[in-house]
Amino acid sequence: MANALASETSPYLRQHACNPVDWRPWGEDALRLAHERSCPLIVSIGYSACHWCHVMERESFADERVAQFMNERFVCVKVDREERPDVDAIYMEAVQAMTGQGGWPLNVFLTPEQLPFYGGTYFPPQPGRGMPSWMQVLEAIAEEWDKRADEIREAAERFRGRLAGGAQLQPSASEPDPRSLDTAVAELRDAFDWQHGGFGGAPKFPQAPVIELLLAEGALGNAQAGEMALRTLNAIAAGGIHDLVGGGFHRYAVDATWTVPHFEKMLYDNALLARASLRGYMLGGDRGLLDACLDTLAWTLREMQGPEGGFYAALDADSEGVEGAFYVWTVAELRETLDEDAEAAIAWTGASTEGNFVDHHHPLPGLNVLREAADASAQAAGRPDAQTAARIKAALLARREGRVRPALDDKRITAWNALMISALAETAGFLGVTEVENVDPTLANTLLDAAQRCAELLLTRMRDAEGRLLRTFDGETAKLPAYLEDHAFLIEALIALYEASFEERWLLAARELAEETIARFADEQHGGFFSTAADSQPLIARRKDLEDSPIPAGASSIALSLLRLHAFTGQARYERHAAATLSLLQEIAPNHPSAFGHLLQALRLLVSPGFEVAIVGPAGAERDALLRVVRERLRRNVVLAASPGDGTPSAVPLLQGRTPLNGRPAAYVCRRFSCQMPVSEPQELAALLA
Repeated sequence: MANALASETSPYLRQHACNPVDWRPWGEDALRLAHERSCPLIVSIGYSACHWCHVMERESFADERVAQFMNERFVCVKVDREERPDVDAIYMEAVQAMTGQGGWPLNVFLTPEQLPFYGGTYFPPQPGRGMPSWMQVLEAIAEEWDKRADEIREAAERFRGRLAGGAQLQPSASEPDPRSLDTAVAELRDAFDWQHGGFGGAPKFPQAPVIELLLAEGALGNAQAGEMALRTLNAIAAGGIHDLVGGGFHRYAVDATWTVPHFEKMLYDNALLARASLRGYMLGGDRGLLDACLDTLAWTLREMQGPEGGFYAALDADSEGVEGAFYVWTVAELRETLDEDAEAAIAWTGASTEGNFVDHHHPLPGLNVLREAADASAQAAGRPDAQTAARIKAALLARREGRVRPALDDKRITAWNALMISALAETAGFLGVTEVENVDPTLANTLLDAAQRCAELLLTRMRDAEGRLLRTFDGETAKLPAYLEDHAFLIEALIALYEASFEERWLLAARELAEETIARFADEQHGGFFSTAADSQPLIARRKDLEDSPIPAGASSIALSLLRLHAFTGQARYERHAAATLSLLQEIAPNHPSAFGHLLQALRLLVSPGFEVAIVGPAGAERDALLRVVRERLRRNVVLAASPGDGTPSAVPLLQGRTPLNGRPAAYVCRRFSCQMPVSEPQELAALLA
């Protein structure tokens, strides 16, 4: 019989609905039952694309004997970390403090008061490699609880104060130092892999917020920062972590060379890496980066878009119970599929009869993750012409569609959808005024339409009866109160939509949401923002989650958004809240830039104010020429407003009082609201922004 998870909307929770474990979702029912039985809770946290979560489910949670013991001695709770990042953050912090490491699946034991007292990640069904079996852990915990429950409760209570995350930080007493950004770049330089790109060794993660920080610093003149970003982006685009056949990016590489990925595809990685690839192209002109951006967005629209316009959360790493089976190829398969193009494809991708991917669960030897050659000269020698490459990809994609597909996590998460809106909108804004060889000129409209449709979904159907933003949507039902990251990423996305379309409704919506976020999430006492709203279900700690890994923290995002809104509106309190947020970390972040890439971008905008650009006048070629100056290269220190072009008055403060120049479109360039004389020639605008 199905357990209490059968009625949940999360695919991850439903995967456990037929376990013999009496799983319950996190909530009052489970907590009340633990108090009534005076027994510990097992809280098991994971997500649908997590390989080892599936393994532990098959090995242990489907075992009748194990399940019977769990049901008799514990209240068992399953949590989808993507639905409940607040629960996950608290207990991940606890397990990392207890054991020195964390990850998923996360299995933590709590007192009935929700306090953690033991935990770990994956536990095998049999002891080995220095790990106890899951059954041994269960038996030991149950025995200890029987003997000394009161002592366990006392010790757990003393641990409570460590679970508040950044909520314990105090604001800095000093002014932020512009030189701290140079310190951050120097720290990243010391950790940089100059041979393969990226940071550190295997496994290697893309670290998109760090890449975007380096791109932004590169655009401001730090050549070495730009070089690190571009080397990394090019290595990722050419590596097996980038799906050469279908587009998009896998989660991370298991090696240092970006060759063999962990094959899950997450919406947030693809949004961030598409945006970073676009920005890399705008900085360095590497066409491969633009192609990586566009094929990622094409994959997103083809495979990850729901019928209502929202975007699904993830594709699993496994299919048919084997990791990567959907994506790897033998040389024989390539020859069978490609006929006369086979040898060109083999030279291009470096495929071999020995293969570069070993999986003992896969029935075929000689498996290849397809990737471009590792160095630039080999890439150039092996890459086929554009027409042949397109033909190879199309044939392989058609063949691959006949395979068993990885499982899809079809929930739509507000924060991740907002990240994808930003990527779509930025790309649409760039392509809207920039002609690129072999890119359909109507693509900008396609991408902008997709971004707007998704934004409309989030602003309408992703609301509760009181109008508050919600976290998840399954195509029919939206539920769970939204977190800071949902609000902050959506504000960033709405600003990006405005700058791409100049439809003022998006900027007005961003301001409304910013006001709500300040009212419900801001810490008026110490500065910054809590990760949960004041009216959310209380947990044992109200945290401030601050690290930009693997995605930007809500705090970093809201700081950057408020600084940009301040530039559009002149509202001083936006800047004040942003500065108070940055003050909590301005001394820590530059020395640990790998954890604070997005926050450091906000800090740069605070200490080195950028340009406010207002373009007014009738739509047409002359206005497009001015827009092109702003959009065709990477300018992360600019906010851009433009009049609707039809003569109607604007509600955007930055545009008010601006008029065309002698009947021609004009650009007004300001810095900290001190403005230059308006100009109508593109070269004059470029000089003002130099």
